[in-house]
Amino acid sequence: MQCSLISHADTPAGADISLSVVAVRDGDRLTLRYLVTGETGRLRYPETAFAARADGLWQATCFEAFVRTHDHAGYHEFNFSPSLQWACYFFDDYRSGMREAPIVPSVTIDDGEGRYELQAVLDLPGDEAWTLGISAVIEEMDGRKSYWALAHPLGKPDFHHSDCFVLKLPAAV
Repeated sequence: MQCSLISHADTPAGADISLSVVAVRDGDRLTLRYLVTGETGRLRYPETAFAARADGLWQATCFEAFVRTHDHAGYHEFNFSPSLQWACYFFDDYRSGMREAPIVPSVTIDDGEGRYELQAVLDLPGDEAWTLGISAVIEEMDGRKSYWALAHPLGKPDFHHSDCFVLKLPAAV
């Protein structure tokens, strides 16, 4: 399913860009393909590093996904950096009970003229339907940051908020 992300009203991008994501579920596998188009040369990307778990990735350009099963308060948070580093956490409830999740995604990037693509593939146990919040933090060369999501709650950007969980993927068959 392809969806467009929107910039939070309080943090518009200075660069003329658009963001979309394609989310595909195949059994326990979730593939997310984030695509940034437009003035991508004005964006700052972290330097490529070894693909490994790292914290604080959201402080720079970072693509994110939040996944929960239907009607459960607990959820996973995934951060995917253009550096190829990643983070996976599980929360028992809204911003509480955080711990590392034992999930190791595969992250690849494809950078071209006027386009930047990051693909993340991860395996999630269970056959229930998933509800996702898809988001991104985009940093520009001048340090400006914009916060993008499928939907935003009122107030400041908050990707953990339940109003951001809007993409529904059916149960595995």
